[in-house]
Amino acid sequence: MMTAVPVSTISRIAQPEAETLAAGENRRVAELLRSLAPDDWSKQTDCPLWDVRAMAGHVVGATETFTSLPRVMKAMRAATKEAGDGMVVDAMTARQVRERAGLTTDELIARLEAAGPKQARWRSHRALMRRAPMKQPMPDGTVETWKLGYLFDIILTRDPWMHRVDICQATGREMVLTADHDGRIIADVVAEWAQRHGQPFTLHLTGPAGGTFTAGDGGEIIELDAVEFCRILSGRATGEGLLTQEVPF
Repeated sequence: MMTAVPVSTISRIAQPEAETLAAGENRRVAELLRSLAPDDWSKQTDCPLWDVRAMAGHVVGATETFTSLPRVMKAMRAATKEAGDGMVVDAMTARQVRERAGLTTDELIARLEAAGPKQARWRSHRALMRRAPMKQPMPDGTVETWKLGYLFDIILTRDPWMHRVDICQATGREMVLTADHDGRIIADVVAEWAQRHGQPFTLHLTGPAGGTFTAGDGGEIIELDAVEFCRILSGRATGEGLLTQEVPF
């Protein structure tokens, strides 16, 4: 039986580990895209507006954007202007897809392979920017204040990781999962989920990237696949009880 891990002992992802996980995830997404058959690219994903091709365009766009400050500022200005009264993040992701729509799939993958390591390095060396606050609208209509360090170290790795899940779901591919990479990302999700709801629980996550996690005494006992746990918390699937607490991806 797997030893239970108290969530209070899970260290949150930070530098330099964050750079290693970012580079590794960018590489795994590129490897997945390399494995796709021609008819896989038109398959619908869990994101209603995107098939696999469009989702890849977003991932490449996000990776390329966060490789320099001028790129980030240019993307933010364009998205803010385009969004109007809407969500800036939605305008930015739509623009990422649209600007790369003319690339071949081989060109998309090549650009991801080139930008992936560069993006991981750039994110890790923004010492002054990391402390800056940013406002982030949430799915429930609330607005949270994040530090840019949270975006750089956590969200910009969770996002391609979850899109790798989406692409595997859409194409029927088996997702490459390891304890040291995927398990670490998922453990960090568990720690944040526990912090957000603040209730006692015992959580058994199955699969290569799973584990058993506890907080407090008593509470809900939950058992499910580790990847499905993340799909539920991201809003891609439904859950009950403590699984209604969403976590940003």
